[in-house]
Amino acid sequence: MLDITQGPVGTRGAGRVQDNATEVTAAGIARLAGVGRAAVSNWRRRHADFPKPVGGTETSPSFALAEVEAWLRHQGKLAEVPLRERVWQQLAGHPEGPATGLTHAGFALLLIHDRPTVWLEASAGSDERLAALLPAALEQVAAPRFGWTQGRGGVHAEAGAEAQPAVDRPDAVNTFGVALPTGPQLYPSTPLLRGVAELAAELGARQAYEFLLGRHLDANPRQYTPTPTELARLMADLAGPARSVLDPACGTGALLCALDARPGQEFHAQDSAPDLAVLTALRLALHGQATVRAAAGDSLRADAFPGLRADTVLCHPPFNERNWGHDELAYDPRWEYGFPARAESELAWVQHALARLRDGGTAVLLMPPATASRRSGRRIRADLLRRGALRAVVALPVGAAAPYNIPLHLWVLRRPEKAPGRPEVLLADAGEFAGEGRGGPDWQAVRDVVLDAWRAHDRDGTFPERPGLARSVPVIELLDDDVDLAPARHLPPPAAADGAEQLAAVRACLDATLRLTAGLTPPPGPAAPPARWPLTTVGELARGSALVMRSGGNGGHARVPVLTDHDVLAGTDPSGTLPESDEEAVLTEAGDVVVPVLGGGSVVRVVDAATAGAVLGRNLVLLHPDPAALDPWFLAGFLRGTANNRQASSYASTAARLDVRRLQLPRLPLDEQRRYGARFRALDEFERALRHAGRLGDQLVRGLYDGLTDGTVPPG
Repeated sequence: MLDITQGPVGTRGAGRVQDNATEVTAAGIARLAGVGRAAVSNWRRRHADFPKPVGGTETSPSFALAEVEAWLRHQGKLAEVPLRERVWQQLAGHPEGPATGLTHAGFALLLIHDRPTVWLEASAGSDERLAALLPAALEQVAAPRFGWTQGRGGVHAEAGAEAQPAVDRPDAVNTFGVALPTGPQLYPSTPLLRGVAELAAELGARQAYEFLLGRHLDANPRQYTPTPTELARLMADLAGPARSVLDPACGTGALLCALDARPGQEFHAQDSAPDLAVLTALRLALHGQATVRAAAGDSLRADAFPGLRADTVLCHPPFNERNWGHDELAYDPRWEYGFPARAESELAWVQHALARLRDGGTAVLLMPPATASRRSGRRIRADLLRRGALRAVVALPVGAAAPYNIPLHLWVLRRPEKAPGRPEVLLADAGEFAGEGRGGPDWQAVRDVVLDAWRAHDRDGTFPERPGLARSVPVIELLDDDVDLAPARHLPPPAAADGAEQLAAVRACLDATLRLTAGLTPPPGPAAPPARWPLTTVGELARGSALVMRSGGNGGHARVPVLTDHDVLAGTDPSGTLPESDEEAVLTEAGDVVVPVLGGGSVVRVVDAATAGAVLGRNLVLLHPDPAALDPWFLAGFLRGTANNRQASSYASTAARLDVRRLQLPRLPLDEQRRYGARFRALDEFERALRHAGRLGDQLVRGLYDGLTDGTVPPG
């Protein structure tokens, strides 16, 4: 049972101040009420009792969340707000920042998960009582999860550290850096914690934390570089089962969360960002039953686990860091394989991982491809090969992780137990499994190829060659002047990839497409004098409500694809991304007409069912026609006229900009519009077929060049 004799923290007046301290933007109000941002603007103008701004700027004001909720409830507009959206707004508007709110929420969810009856008893009274009781309750659940021991003096670290009371002094921190919040620190968070408890009852404690953490990461995409879930799973499977695991650059904990956390396991995590270290510790504690030891600090400069010898190290280190400690770490004992050059921070992380492994332990690191071939790192790469520490290099498909335009590598290393006999290194290239657009790689195919090759190589010390995909290479073949470990340089292309059969299939597809193109070729019409229709402009149609005109912006929604101006010009699927922001995103609908405003071209796109729902990107204008007044294909067709575009364009230096409002089209009855629209639609199908034929032709030509040069296609 909890001791409930502690006095209250703060005053009831402070509670009112706290409620008003949580702020929400106009975009947040729109999400709360399930409306567009324009509706919020209308409410502010039409209702004198709408809450007044309490912060923000003149163009982006913020409002007290409690006042907004009360007003929406009074107006009957809050009845259907999803619980998760309400809790997220409380978290995003936390007076100490969302990271602090998320930390407090994580501790509360850990208590709810491990000791739900204790939470129910503590939360039964006032906010003051809840804040007063939580620290002692949190100590009870944190001690076993974070590897502390309890004594009369409070909480201690297991590793023989001096006693450190956790509740009696502010900011109590164990040896590994996870702070227990005090009552005064928790008091401003009590409304959030009650909402989090409701969310946990709906989703489960772990799922509630994952949802809030995911929203926090989506809202701050420039601050974090998370490891994608499928890549984390692959890295964990390459490492295999382990009792003790270290991630020295843990970030948001994705790599350790990819492991099956079981009782008896120990997870060690360190990150240079204190907030991330704590959030990861809480995430891992909710993830499973492993003991979690998390620390804040730079692992290269201030290693929190110098005596650790783990079974496994998983790491997604920061890339291309010049300021990694080159000057002050020159004589560090971790550089067994050579002192890394200033430009070789990744090789410093490789050696740090090896230094924290037990003999025979495995490390898997995500690396930029340049690390495999830069001349400044060739001596260290050579020593890793000679001593049998580097066991595999795997080239991933483009799009596997950020930066998404580069095919990153995985390095699998093992701390040598004895001198190798006739060592071989597995080189694998999964580049052919890259996906198209935003779909990402074919992860199942990547897993099948990489894991099958690694497990066979690890078991037998060698792997029979799979052309273009994987082979075991004797170390002696790699120890030349360059010590280049890029898999593509050592893997012959697969014989059947662009062989005669494949090229024959491409040619057959091209023939069929060309026949389709011929069938779609529009017949020439009879000559006629230019038409003298009465004309109108897009601007006039917008003022008359025949269409709605919207411009693309800088804000988006998490995980919603963005239709870019390049997509419109190239005729491809939505492929862009935009950071989530308070700016209301413009979503496309089937039948909308999208016009690029830069470039001086005459390209227009009618949104189909496959593209509908995408966010409108920058430098695009969306026209949403009223179907009772305008046919979308008629509208799009006339907007593409060359003369029309010329008279509506303006020029600034070397760039042409289209004033969409000035584009003209004739005033025609709807039936006549549809006749033109059907013809314009047929032209669009013809244009798409031409594009497809061009892509097939490029593929056929490239395949013939490759086949002739590698001998798989004879000249005859």
